[in-house]
Amino acid sequence: MLTTKCIHPGIMKALSLCGHGSKVLIADGNYPLAEKSGDAEKVYLGLMAGLPTVTDVLEAIHSVAEIEKAEVMLPEDGTEPEIFADFKKELGLELSGMGRYEFYDACCVPDVVLAISTGEKRVFSNILLTIGCA
Repeated sequence: MLTTKCIHPGIMKALSLCGHGSKVLIADGNYPLAEKSGDAEKVYLGLMAGLPTVTDVLEAIHSVAEIEKAEVMLPEDGTEPEIFADFKKELGLELSGMGRYEFYDACCVPDVVLAISTGEKRVFSNILLTIGCA
């Protein structure tokens, strides 16, 4: 029996294949995962609007993987979504931001091993994680 926070077998399998520099996308419910995550293993967790949240999934992933970098999609109007504070608190990292289309491109590269869709309703709640060394 697993004793980590993350117990999803598909996610655990994909994470076990990650190495230093591999990337994991956790996307909100609005993100076009099928079109904007390249050849990454795709996991659709959205149960209903709002569940699970991106922060729920981030906490579970962070419980089993070392994260060295986190990238987010920035709104065009220059505002910072409230969820960014939650990301920083969980990870203890500053976030690297990029525009919508730059973020989409970054999520389609071969380094993205896993892409997870959630039921998150908050917009701009997507985060691209880079796995670090233990």
